Amino acid sequence: MEIFKHALCSNIIINDCTVSLATRERSYLFPLYLFSDDTKKDLLSHAQTEKEPNLNPGLVKTLSDAYGKKPSPEEVFNYIYAVLYSNAYREKYKEFLKTDFPRVPFVKTYKTFKAVAELGRALVELHLLKFHDLEKPYAKFQGKGDNRVEKHKYDAKLQRVYINADQHFEGIKEDVWGYMVGGYQPLDKWLKERKGRSLSHEDIRLFIYIAAALKKTIEIQNELDALYPRIEEDLIEG
Repeated sequence: MEIFKHALCSNIIINDCTVSLATRERSYLFPLYLFSDDTKKDLLSHAQTEKEPNLNPGLVKTLSDAYGKKPSPEEVFNYIYAVLYSNAYREKYKEFLKTDFPRVPFVKTYKTFKAVAELGRALVELHLLKFHDLEKPYAKFQGKGDNRVEKHKYDAKLQRVYINADQHFEGIKEDVWGYMVGGYQPLDKWLKERKGRSLSHEDIRLFIYIAAALKKTIEIQNELDALYPRIEEDLIEG
């Protein structure tokens, strides 16, 4: 692992190796909420209401004391998620991130905390494909045929992803195509899993949504990197 890139949010049950190569690493789950023992008998029910944030009470108190207000569990989650997606953070702590769970630097100023958390919220919405900007055109599906995924390939010069000899997605930049989450290129993996199948209209739209989400992720990571020095200058002691 050259650099840490193994964080991904999910609102559904995931498999054993969601972001890592199946022969290397297993997934570790950190749920935002935990349900009480009384509700564990019916985990599939949608009527469960008894839940508690899966956050260290000491951390919540420290942040509340620093900010003069109690941050919501979602704000804390979004802040953590944003930090884990900062390339500046990943680079600075890359040796530590190879051997242990990441240590998250929290800031003592609420304004900085909020700014980071807002970028984290956007990343969460992107990775759950709920971000409003995904509806805007990013790439196009071109060519005539049966939409069958045969031997797909990427043409960096033309910014095209071919799914067969006659059809392709157009407008996919090289950094979007090559973007990695864990041990996978999402767009490449998505097409590999559909080899031999004909893509439906919904499949095509989903691929374009994923590409748009990756493009926006890269943009937000650049914003985070510009903001990251403020985090290091504003750390909560201890």
